[in-house]
Amino acid sequence: MKPLAQCRLYTFVDTAYLHGRVPAQVARQLCAGGSDLIQLRAKTASADEVCRIADQILPVTRAANVRFVINDFCDVAIKVGAEICHLGQEDFFDAGFTNVSQVCGGKPTPLIGLSTHAPEQAQRALAAQPAYIAIGPVYATGTKPTAKPVTLDYVRWDKANVKIPWFAIGGINLQTIEAVLEAGATRICVVSAILNAKDIAAECQKYRKHLDATLAADGAAT
Repeated sequence: MKPLAQCRLYTFVDTAYLHGRVPAQVARQLCAGGSDLIQLRAKTASADEVCRIADQILPVTRAANVRFVINDFCDVAIKVGAEICHLGQEDFFDAGFTNVSQVCGGKPTPLIGLSTHAPEQAQRALAAQPAYIAIGPVYATGTKPTAKPVTLDYVRWDKANVKIPWFAIGGINLQTIEAVLEAGATRICVVSAILNAKDIAAECQKYRKHLDATLAADGAAT
């Protein structure tokens, strides 16, 4: 698998956007499209249901050398052998954690990623020593309808201040991706814009090409 620092395209198997499709098949299409990480997000599911779906997805991601992320459920991530668990501010800090080593009662844990929505949250998250942070929502998004957009200003702040891998998320689509990349992002998360496409793999490849072209241009410039 790629080192996390080399991972650029972060996609999702979100049960709210399956549209009747089989989770493992969606994961297979995301892998074919060039995803570096795939997160299982199932906000209304029980831990047992998340575990069942994860067991179906993990062989797909392993075969493609793509990192698998479990949202919210660290115990499930440990049980199925996922490489990463992603936690929101409320799941981490409101639960009393101050360092990622405390998650899951000190058991051997997967890597931990944390969500952030402002510079102050990013600074607090960085002190907790996560493997990466997500920053957003950059734009309004139906995935998080009540969340206030952090705007491109927060993207620029992270570009200037965050040294670990960080991923911009929220409202990123083919109309907004260039502005996000121009603001300094080199890693992005895309949820509904890919999952709502008829051809997930082909849609995923479009974002991969944007990222690769930007990185190539930056390399040429330096």
